[in-house]
Amino acid sequence: MPLVAHTKLPTFKRLRDEGHEVLSIDRARHQDIRELHVGLLNMMPDAALQATERQFLRLLGSSNRIAQFFVHPFTVSGVPREGAAKDHVDRYYKSFDQIRSEGLDALVITGANPVESEISRETFWIGLVEVMSWASEQVCSTYCSCLATHAAFKVYHGIERTPYREKLWGVYTHRVVHRRHPLVAGINTRFETPHSRWNDVPPDQIEAAGMKVLVESEQAGALVAVSPDQFRFLYFQGHPEYDANSLLKEYKREVTRYIAREREDYPPFPENYIRPEAARLLKRYKEKVVAATDRGASPPPFPEAEAESQVDNTWTDTGKAIFNNWLGLVYQLTDRDRKIPYMAGVDPADPLGLADAKADSSVA
Repeated sequence: MPLVAHTKLPTFKRLRDEGHEVLSIDRARHQDIRELHVGLLNMMPDAALQATERQFLRLLGSSNRIAQFFVHPFTVSGVPREGAAKDHVDRYYKSFDQIRSEGLDALVITGANPVESEISRETFWIGLVEVMSWASEQVCSTYCSCLATHAAFKVYHGIERTPYREKLWGVYTHRVVHRRHPLVAGINTRFETPHSRWNDVPPDQIEAAGMKVLVESEQAGALVAVSPDQFRFLYFQGHPEYDANSLLKEYKREVTRYIAREREDYPPFPENYIRPEAARLLKRYKEKVVAATDRGASPPPFPEAEAESQVDNTWTDTGKAIFNNWLGLVYQLTDRDRKIPYMAGVDPADPLGLADAKADSSVA
């Protein structure tokens, strides 16, 4: 499914320069291939705004080639923006009113930087709920990431997230526990995925609310779950969209916060992520930072390039496979009119036709 550069969004050029196939709007118009219109509600903070945009567009663009992707980034009120990030959003992003008027075949809602202990007190809460409520009626399927997942759990299932004592942060092994669901068909049955969150909803609580957990981890809990109808909402607590260096950049930001005295303790490494060579490098850097701060001097620059060469990506292939399955199902179910969520004959209460299938609670 090639991406179509239907706007001047800089990410299209960035991905083309990286070697990804991105069609010009002129070339797309001369191909007899169906379009799929996918919304991207990007609520990530300014520092991660464009990186998150690129990560999800890479996953979309690497899916199979049965359709052309028109991606529509948009925003809602209550997400604070400043400087270059505000300019980027003002120039390249749509409003939700535009999205609602035009319609979507599928929707991705990113996570966000949690500020409040109670999620409903976040400044973007009203706008986020408005989008989810519209999508629940007018979009074939919505992919919720991290905080968006916890928001949907609260709104639609009455589930409150539980805070961790310490942040869950690292790369964790997961296992597919419902192998016959089409969303996980053909993917590795055991794989790794990054997590970076302060809150959790455990698998038993998700299942008790009528949803189905498809993938989980002994350390990190539920990774992938689906709404009771099996497809309208996909819930991810982890981040298969992350780049290899995403956790390293988060670690760097936490080190910077320590240097600025915004946190008291020097940050630990993300779990199961830093290779021994990088660990030795970053431990030496910590010694230099502590020594410099004790002297009241400026520490040396963070050795990002050297450390980046020593971190591995063990999750992107599986992330691509899940996205490929998801968008292939969207393609099969949606009407050609993107204002109509399903083609004629699809049951909105059971769009995948799984209600009559034999229950599969095992991994066989």
